[in-house]
Amino acid sequence: MTTQRIPLTGVIGSPVSHSKSPQLHAHWLRTYGLSGYYIPMDVAGDDLETVLETLPKMGFVGVNVTIPHKQRVMEMADLVSDRATLIGAANTLIFRKDGKIHADNTDGYGFVENLRQGAPDWDPKAGPAVVLGAGGAARAVVASLIDVGVPEILVTNRTKVRAEKLVEDFGKRLKVVDWVKAGNILEEGNTVVNTTSLGMLGKPEIRVPLDGLRKQAVVTDLVYNPIETRLLRTAREMGCTTVDGLGMLLHQAVPAFERWFGQRPEVDNAARAAVLR
Repeated sequence: MTTQRIPLTGVIGSPVSHSKSPQLHAHWLRTYGLSGYYIPMDVAGDDLETVLETLPKMGFVGVNVTIPHKQRVMEMADLVSDRATLIGAANTLIFRKDGKIHADNTDGYGFVENLRQGAPDWDPKAGPAVVLGAGGAARAVVASLIDVGVPEILVTNRTKVRAEKLVEDFGKRLKVVDWVKAGNILEEGNTVVNTTSLGMLGKPEIRVPLDGLRKQAVVTDLVYNPIETRLLRTAREMGCTTVDGLGMLLHQAVPAFERWFGQRPEVDNAARAAVLR
């Protein structure tokens, strides 16, 4: 009889009932025949510190973090990766054997890997990127676009001051464009990214005119419910290469799963199907 503890992981936030991560990690655990569990946990802000102190004692090796705790957990971590610091949020915690909590952000990694898988011919250095939105997701996208060598990033947001904050934090490679002129800059975009919630089920559609999209552009939407948003449908009909947002969710989970369970998982059709069930 083995005395080795079964590794436990999960996602903490409030709410978490919408999260697709439990299905994904359960699929990978079954696929690779690994012992372990991934548990959704609705944690109130007042309980966050106590929960993080308790989870490692219960056998947890790490957790994912979602809204509204992605910024606050950084203050509680012992070690914070450069990526998480730059983005200003953490989505992954590793509970180390020495008792320290390591905070990281894998959203940017997931974004780039999704583009590389969904658009194999994508060349980030071929021209500017247009980023719609300036929230937390946009910060991860911008950081990753800079890392892969995009020469210029045109950022537009309904609240201009938030876009200007991105320029302040990420440097002169970014340029802010008024939201009312968003349609005018699409023709400059080699890569076009929607990081807003516009187009999500139950949310308003993007009202930005899309007729300026270039056929050579790679267009992606972080929204994955529906899988094909109006932006992606219109871009596909115009001849653009389109990449849906579900792949980002899948790819951002890869580094965490590998750290927690020692197995690098594959993002394939079976993983997509597991999440879509």
